[in-house]
Amino acid sequence: MKLIQEGAFISELIFQAKIVSYSNDRLKSKDELDKIAVWSAIQTILISSGNVSKILWPISKYRERGKQLRKLLNIDYDSVLKNRIFRNKFEHYDEFLDDFFKDKNISSYTDLAMNPSLSFSIGKSCHRGYNDFNNTLVIHGEILNLNDIVDKVEQIRLKCESLFI
Repeated sequence: MKLIQEGAFISELIFQAKIVSYSNDRLKSKDELDKIAVWSAIQTILISSGNVSKILWPISKYRERGKQLRKLLNIDYDSVLKNRIFRNKFEHYDEFLDDFFKDKNISSYTDLAMNPSLSFSIGKSCHRGYNDFNNTLVIHGEILNLNDIVDKVEQIRLKCESLFI
């Protein structure tokens, strides 16, 4: 990879990491946020961390670029950022809903729940839930710790910035 290309990817990783950090800071200021602002911040964290993931674990056509960048930044192949399942569920929510309702007799549906673990009535009918006590995202009983994502992205930002010093 050419040095200018490497620099462009490093700059993009820094940019996406700053978006994640900014959105996480907004999420932590929960006293000022309404439900839309909370979910906007969550979605932004997922999309921007997904962009970081796509740069570092690209489609097969660009596999070598991802490998070189991970080596340069000393990032484990199996990093938590490699998995984009939660981001994909948000990005392809229409397909997620179709699959959920297909051939089922559903009588309960809850979405965008706040602190779903505190409500026994929601159960598996909860599509998306956010627990602001521990910064976790819940989709159909699967849990993603947003702190893990934010921390890994921040580590990558710091590594990238150290290359420009």
